[in-house]
Amino acid sequence: MNPSTRPHRSERASRSGRSGRARRPLAFVVRATATLAAATMLALAGAGAARADLVRDYEYWLADYGFTTAWNTTKGDGVTVAVIDTGVNGNVAELRGTVVGGTDVSGLGTPDGQTPVGDDDTHGTMVAGLLAGRGTGEGSGVIGTAPEADLLTVSVAFGQDTGAAKSNDDQIAEAVRWAVDNGADVINMSLTRNTPDWPESWDDAFMYAFDHDVVIVAAAGNRGSGTSQVGAPATIPGVLTVAGVDKAKNASLDASSQGITIAVAAPSEDLVGVLPDGSHVQWDGTSGAAPIVTGLVALIRSEYPDLDAANVINRLITTADPNGQTVPSALYGYGLIDPVAALESNVPKVDENPLGSLADWITLHRRAEVEAPDEGSSVDQPIVPIADPPLPRSDGAQTLLPTQWTLAYITVPLSLVAGFGTLAALLGIGATRHTKRTVRIREQ
Repeated sequence: MNPSTRPHRSERASRSGRSGRARRPLAFVVRATATLAAATMLALAGAGAARADLVRDYEYWLADYGFTTAWNTTKGDGVTVAVIDTGVNGNVAELRGTVVGGTDVSGLGTPDGQTPVGDDDTHGTMVAGLLAGRGTGEGSGVIGTAPEADLLTVSVAFGQDTGAAKSNDDQIAEAVRWAVDNGADVINMSLTRNTPDWPESWDDAFMYAFDHDVVIVAAAGNRGSGTSQVGAPATIPGVLTVAGVDKAKNASLDASSQGITIAVAAPSEDLVGVLPDGSHVQWDGTSGAAPIVTGLVALIRSEYPDLDAANVINRLITTADPNGQTVPSALYGYGLIDPVAALESNVPKVDENPLGSLADWITLHRRAEVEAPDEGSSVDQPIVPIADPPLPRSDGAQTLLPTQWTLAYITVPLSLVAGFGTLAALLGIGATRHTKRTVRIREQ
């Protein structure tokens, strides 16, 4: 199984003891001690209104970014979004009636895609809540940025020990095609391959989506959880890649990676998540920033049903707030999302996806013209992607071990300089001693 494709997990890991800062039950941020937190959680569980109000209060991005105002125009009705993730439990209160279809491509879940699978099986449900949660009442519960959009769930198994029969790469390719065939207008992919390249099977699957006018949104990844660079699918031309910012709208150093493929930025810290068991936590990461943006894409598609995918993306990035940067920047892409402007601004139409063309990339990079040595003619040579590298180490040791680059440009040159320096020093010492001996002999 391919261990490199995995969800963009928060650097705050699950409460089951994963490395990193634990996800915090919402009650925990209200009380100072773990004992009081547990007691408060139990009390809130029995008081639906109080608990729900607390949950909604923590969704700061709804007002701060203007989603509540944008909802006066549309809430995403008529748009279908596929969540390719660890499975979405559509039975939790906030997601009842949201999931209209699903499948499992891992061989470990149930045919409807609603049984969580993989090494972080809470992930998909948390993503879905931020995207299309319905809340649990007026002003209560987790509500997504597109609360009237419909969801498709495709469960994929991430992690080395899941026992899935198909590789993660194969699962993803199959999931994308299934989503397109079952009516997805938008696909959310809060996952990474932890390497900029991707398998050729993804070429076909993503081209299939683009040819069917589907917008694909992907998370940039979390620097704090080991993703030092933006990885596929966020590196695929035409994909809408989302970076993360903190509450102050500054680029998040831990909960986001940065790179030249970033399209827009959205909140990635202190997010609210609903778990498959119906409880709530706070979490960080571009895994959460992506569905916030995917929800906005759904709002645009709902308000402008005649716009093709290229113009939906163009409307989103053109109306983004550059946040003081020259665009596109490696921190924010074209800027912070602005839902109201995205829905209300007059944006000229474009003829092609402003985020690039996968078809052009394939033509340029998958095939190389090689001159035949005997006849001087050229033939097409397929370029096979390299095998998946191992997952980045989380203990910090990776920065201490030499790499091919550091050996070539740092370690070896420094060793040579140090060697010559040592030799020069020894020669200098020898010459000094010889001079002193000569002086003593002459004085005698």
